[in-house]
Amino acid sequence: MPSLFRFLTVVGIIAGVIYGVIFALANFVTPKPREMTVTIPADKFLKK
Repeated sequence: MPSLFRFLTVVGIIAGVIYGVIFALANFVTPKPREMTVTIPADKFLKK
């Protein structure tokens, strides 16, 4: 039984660290908006 508790504790700590990293990335990193241009070929507009 103690090995099960140790395993669950380690898994819980790893999951908590991963959750913390995702939370930090979502809240503290702001993306820089920039303009985007996409060229579409003219043959995409022609009906066949």
